Amino acid sequence: MNNMQKQIQDLPKLALDKKVENQLFFKKLKKHTPNNLDLVMQDLHEKVFEHTDCLACANCCKTASPIITEKDIQRIAKHLRLKETVFIEKYLFKDVDDFWAFRETPCPFLASYNYCLIYENRPKACSEYPHTNRRKFIQITDLTIKNTEICPATYEIVEALKNVKFEK
Repeated sequence: MNNMQKQIQDLPKLALDKKVENQLFFKKLKKHTPNNLDLVMQDLHEKVFEHTDCLACANCCKTASPIITEKDIQRIAKHLRLKETVFIEKYLFKDVDDFWAFRETPCPFLASYNYCLIYENRPKACSEYPHTNRRKFIQITDLTIKNTEICPATYEIVEALKNVKFEK
């Protein structure tokens, strides 16, 4: 088992062990959100992804289904040369929140060596994953905690964030 496989295997337990701590941390951060939080998050995101190889992991593609928007459906169906209705019927379902999602995991477009067969046309949620560099980050802290169970980079970013000394 290589280092990345071990890291992915250990991640759910590590994330669970930190879950309450992370929830309390983000609750406190929401009460007193630093003005520069988004900039700090973007910086942490960039630093972690300088040494993160998503192709060595692809755990998000293997274990989670992204939300698929109407624009995603149009773009991917066109790329695959399928009618939108055929694409939906073949690949998608409505989840409990009434969002479109892939019927199966791993992602039906995940190829060998963790390559995405529709990379240039992948869903917006995939291209933005793990969302740790987005604006108004404070709005997605619950999602971020969930992503610490899936994405080693997210786990590392959250752990680094807890060590940031924000100005009062």
